[in-house]
Amino acid sequence: MTEKNHPWAKGWRNQAWSDLNQPWDLIIIGGGITGAGILREAARAGLKALLLEANDFASGTSSRSSKLVHGGFRYLKNLQIRVTLQSVRERERLIHEGRGLVNPLSFLLVNYRSDTIPAWVFGSGLVVYDLLALKWGHRRYDQIDMHDLCPPLREDGLLGGFRYFDAQTDDSRLVLRVIREAVLDGALALNYARVTDLLKTSNGKVCGVVVENQSPGDSFTTQEIQSAVVINATGAWADELRDRQGSLSNPGGRARLRKLRGSHLIFSSKRLPLTRSVSFLHPQDHRPVFAIPWEGVTIFGTTDVDHPGQLEPDVTISEAEAAYLLQAAQFAFSRQELTRADVQGAYSGVRPVVDTGKTDPSKESREHILWDENNLLTVTGGKLTTFRLMAHDALERVRSRLPGKPVFDKQARVLDSVLGELPNVENLHPAQRLRLCGRYGSAAAELTANAQPGELTSIDGSSALWAELRWAARSEAVVHLDDLLLRRVRLGLLLARGGLDQIHLIRAIAQDELGWDDQRWDTEATAYARLWNKCYHLQQ
Repeated sequence: MTEKNHPWAKGWRNQAWSDLNQPWDLIIIGGGITGAGILREAARAGLKALLLEANDFASGTSSRSSKLVHGGFRYLKNLQIRVTLQSVRERERLIHEGRGLVNPLSFLLVNYRSDTIPAWVFGSGLVVYDLLALKWGHRRYDQIDMHDLCPPLREDGLLGGFRYFDAQTDDSRLVLRVIREAVLDGALALNYARVTDLLKTSNGKVCGVVVENQSPGDSFTTQEIQSAVVINATGAWADELRDRQGSLSNPGGRARLRKLRGSHLIFSSKRLPLTRSVSFLHPQDHRPVFAIPWEGVTIFGTTDVDHPGQLEPDVTISEAEAAYLLQAAQFAFSRQELTRADVQGAYSGVRPVVDTGKTDPSKESREHILWDENNLLTVTGGKLTTFRLMAHDALERVRSRLPGKPVFDKQARVLDSVLGELPNVENLHPAQRLRLCGRYGSAAAELTANAQPGELTSIDGSSALWAELRWAARSEAVVHLDDLLLRRVRLGLLLARGGLDQIHLIRAIAQDELGWDDQRWDTEATAYARLWNKCYHLQQ
């Protein structure tokens, strides 16, 4: 296996830091889906492109989403037609190209007698939604049919509803696959590499960055790196980087983002069994909320509240949000008699939206925006579904400053084709094989080839396999245990207590692959337990 085909092989980080000291065509700051998309399109165009992420890839908003690749049906209420049109078209493209990673998802839009919005309004909206997607998929159901489709639904006051289609994904796996395919195409991506300052020319134009190594035990510390173009793709942290450039202190300069927290509860599929997603209006304020079956659990969300104060890498659901979501779950699924003790986990993320001063956070636009300030291009806002469009818009904006003024192919695939058969998968269901191909792309064959006896089996009944744990620990740029369990294999979301009950089995596979001695493992395990209990566990 050549280094080109195995971008994160043993020793890759030291080599990457050695390679930083050279001029670059493009530096991207931020390793979420926006930065990943820009890196992918830049590499495809033959640019010498570098991505720097202060923490782990996808460690911010891009691993804490609602796991939906959706067109934004609810945005139609706010007349955000353009973002909905773009989203439904990109959704269809991702479903086509990302089989096994981006999958169609049936939604039930439920109407109750207490709803303030009549059913015909939803029906009219779904007609527009399907027309924008050029794909007719919705249907009206009465209360009997709706209950047959979803037996856990509350019957009291149920009027009926609609079925329509969107899609879902594993958000952090999508980021990892896009970054990996960019690296295979010649780009360099480095996690735990914090940009601490921006380099500037004598006339104040940004011309590079100062980057500091955040990975423990490495010999490399700080470097200055020159680049023709620097793109700020740090999402909810974009204003902080703009402030370093001086944009906020210049005449007329100001913070432009509104940081909105979205939180979710996680139930086991045994306590909230769903075969389809269910969306309905919250009985308290009539905001849309939803329950989504995902990877063997049920995700319930989401809130949309202002996130005050300093933004940390790991944010936590508030008590008010937890009570609000639990109230909605108890209303729609009263037959299940859900209590706080049934909440298996929780997680929160912060959305970067452009602040227009609206009283209702949910009415802020989800369109992305570009700001070009002294040679620092900031791209932020937007949503996961439209990451490819955001990447092309950003690169077109700086095209005149890039060497050779490259042409960016807007018709190229978002995700590379996955060819060939997987070895050692005779006992895996075809759906599991497709899942592996979707999540790991061209690496799926090596993942199954390196599986040890018994490792192509489920981890404690979850959708994840033990072989995935080995592969991620060995070959996916893991620096800390939470990288492995929260973003590579997702056990922190899928298992009760975040996988802490299985930590000895996880250690038996992962410790040697990670190259950690006993002291390092114990330190990492303690830190992971502390993080999970603080940010992913609903206190009883």
